[in-house]
Amino acid sequence: MKRHRSNRLPALGLLTLCLLFVGCAGSARRSASPPSAVPTEGEQIASVAATLVGSPYRYGGADPTGFDCSGLVFFVHQQLGITVPRTAAEQSLAATPVKRSHLQPGDVVFFRDSGPDATHVGVYTGERRFVHAPKSGRPVGYASLDDDYYRATFLGAGRFYPVQ
Repeated sequence: MKRHRSNRLPALGLLTLCLLFVGCAGSARRSASPPSAVPTEGEQIASVAATLVGSPYRYGGADPTGFDCSGLVFFVHQQLGITVPRTAAEQSLAATPVKRSHLQPGDVVFFRDSGPDATHVGVYTGERRFVHAPKSGRPVGYASLDDDYYRATFLGAGRFYPVQ
């Protein structure tokens, strides 16, 4: 009889294992994370700007064949139906001011080399980085607010979309 019992134990273990798999296969899986939220307007602006990284620089340009800094900001906002002025100086005057400590993706950051007016602008993407069209010979790319040059020439920040 001992011999008969020892044959049943492996079979019982295999049966239990099969039942566990069948039970798992029939149950619906639920995601542990909540469904992804719809991106905010600012996140959409930052996302459009990011897709243009690598586009060529072209003075006066405001489309994917070439951008200058304010043309990039103009184009990105236009893609989402937001009207903004065309030059960096006009954009800095028209934007709703945002404190540097309250920057959100989609905000615009302004810089000036000299004088009171903005001479450069980019789209803030988060983590102290922004997308911009730097200058002739350099394509659209990322830069950091922590770079010495941008820290020294930072003028302010603004927003062209309502915060929800």
